[in-house]
Amino acid sequence: MAFYSYGNVEPSSSRRLRTTLDTKNGYLMPQTLGDIPQPSMPIDLGATAARITYGDQQRGFEPPKIAAFVPAHVAFDKKVLLFTAYMKTTVNESADETFRVRYFKVYYYLEDDTISMTEPDVENSGIQQGAFLKRQRLPRNAGGVTYHWRDLNVGMNMTVYGKVMRITDCNAWTKEYLTAEGIKVNPAEGAPEDPYSLSRLPTDKLSHTHTTKSDFDKFKQFLEYDRKVLRYYACWDDRHNMFGELRSFVICYYLADDTVEVREVYEDNDGHDPFPVLLGRKRVPVNHKTVPMSFPTCTMETTEHEEGEHLNPTHFAIGKTVHILGRDLLIYSMDGFTKSFYQRNFGAGGADLEPINVKLPPALMPEAELAPHNGIGSAEDALRSCMAIAPKAPLGQKSLPKLLKYENSLLRYNARLDTTVPQDINRTFLISYRLRDDHVSIYVPKTMQNNSGIVQGKFLEDTRLQRPGSHPDMPEYLAPGDFYVGARIEVYGRTFIIEEADGFVKGFMADNAKMWDGEIIANMEAYFASKGI
Repeated sequence: MAFYSYGNVEPSSSRRLRTTLDTKNGYLMPQTLGDIPQPSMPIDLGATAARITYGDQQRGFEPPKIAAFVPAHVAFDKKVLLFTAYMKTTVNESADETFRVRYFKVYYYLEDDTISMTEPDVENSGIQQGAFLKRQRLPRNAGGVTYHWRDLNVGMNMTVYGKVMRITDCNAWTKEYLTAEGIKVNPAEGAPEDPYSLSRLPTDKLSHTHTTKSDFDKFKQFLEYDRKVLRYYACWDDRHNMFGELRSFVICYYLADDTVEVREVYEDNDGHDPFPVLLGRKRVPVNHKTVPMSFPTCTMETTEHEEGEHLNPTHFAIGKTVHILGRDLLIYSMDGFTKSFYQRNFGAGGADLEPINVKLPPALMPEAELAPHNGIGSAEDALRSCMAIAPKAPLGQKSLPKLLKYENSLLRYNARLDTTVPQDINRTFLISYRLRDDHVSIYVPKTMQNNSGIVQGKFLEDTRLQRPGSHPDMPEYLAPGDFYVGARIEVYGRTFIIEEADGFVKGFMADNAKMWDGEIIANMEAYFASKGI
């Protein structure tokens, strides 16, 4: 096998082709054929280039650190050069002016070399102002070369699509940046004043004087009082009419054209439809009845000759009543701007500007009188029927401890009627007193003969019995202490005499002796002893 190369090769030690390149100052250079060495080991070109360029690290030489690459859109983000400039524009076919001076702000964005221009707004200038040039790369000449920040300086002309602008000044940061880049910034220049703006200034600010018109200038009134409104707070008392009331309004007087607008003040749930504008903005005559009835208002507009004098600030004051198209509005207050206007123009003092309190005291609601209890049903039922059309059943005064303690406890008594009717003399009744809710029920035991004509079973539903002599609207109810042998119980016009008691009553009386008098307890003990209970 033959090995082809440009020189001798050591087959036993290396079978690589020898290199034909050499490193000089960090670059790979081709060698001449006669100077090609015959290395016994391959050459690491990267390490060799690094040693030649930066030196040997073992001898103490460190390669220099290369700074990280930062793109322009990151390095110059939000860095903008600001210049001020002006431009003169010719005004044709005007007898008052020949040219105007327009002022601009030029923004140069360093991140992408784009330029934008804006023109500050001047009120009533008649020129569409604001954004003049959108952000873009601005060509400098017909060859397509765009403006660079090195081409901008104070005191130079700048061509913008055929219009010539003069740069007059720049801000401090722009001047500092250009100076740091080796550009000498020219001194600032003053921009000429606009003759049209000077002609609109007050007379004392101009070098020349002139005589104003004797008549009142409405255009001057509009320029001076535009967006200035006098605000009055008034009320209309219509309570003398049926369903009338005291209603609040806001009167707005526009100083620019002497028009009046009336708005109604609404409150939550006041019962009025939400139409806030009572009177649209218009000039209001002092007396609207001065227009003759024969005037054709449907085809012609009324003038001051027909309407007469119109409302002006002299007709408005706190405490005055203003007649506006059939309504008498009493002015009781005004806002801060209106007060300062009256102090400045009419010399009104603080006493004349004090608001008047027109708020009505809250109406006293009459207390509803409850109907007296007629004795039918319970007092709770009668009270609930006065509070609702469809009353719910009363829950009563329930006590949870009492309910748990006396869940199934009853005091039972045998009684008879106190009557002179022969059929009812021998009738016996069972009275049960339920301790958990103080309800009393009466039953007729089934001891009577059949076909006796007397209904047996339930005689009285569970109910609370009122104590005789208590007030029907605030009744007192019978308690366990009212039931004992010999007691007389009044139940809806009938009198029951208790004759017997069961054994549970004895235990209950022993545990709750405070409910009965001492004499009653002694009689009950004698009764239980006689019965052997």
